[in-house]
Amino acid sequence: MTWDIRTATSYAKNHAHAHSVHRCAEYTRKAIGAGGIILGNTGHAKDYGPLLINAGFRAISPQESPKAGDVIILQPCEGGNPSGHMAIFDGQEWYSDFRQRDMWAGPGYRAAKPDYTIYRKN
Repeated sequence: MTWDIRTATSYAKNHAHAHSVHRCAEYTRKAIGAGGIILGNTGHAKDYGPLLINAGFRAISPQESPKAGDVIILQPCEGGNPSGHMAIFDGQEWYSDFRQRDMWAGPGYRAAKPDYTIYRKN
């Protein structure tokens, strides 16, 4: 099955809550699956990078602007979830288990600006 960005991002948008329900990896993984890519499950958002790479995604340069279908993995930080965070970009907004204000997903991440990687399907 091919990667259908529109279906993946529509799924993310249609299933997002107003606020986090602390299931970002599950929701993002399911959105990616709706788009045709089955990743498997790591249990922690911070650990999805290798699964994304195995599915044909690649890490993009921090200087590249995100595009629809890109997936971000945020590493844990003080004030954030110890599992890190994972979200998908629809071309305008980031979605995980909720519609995010920006890629940082919350005040703890926004303040700490932890390491992150954005992945794009080749």
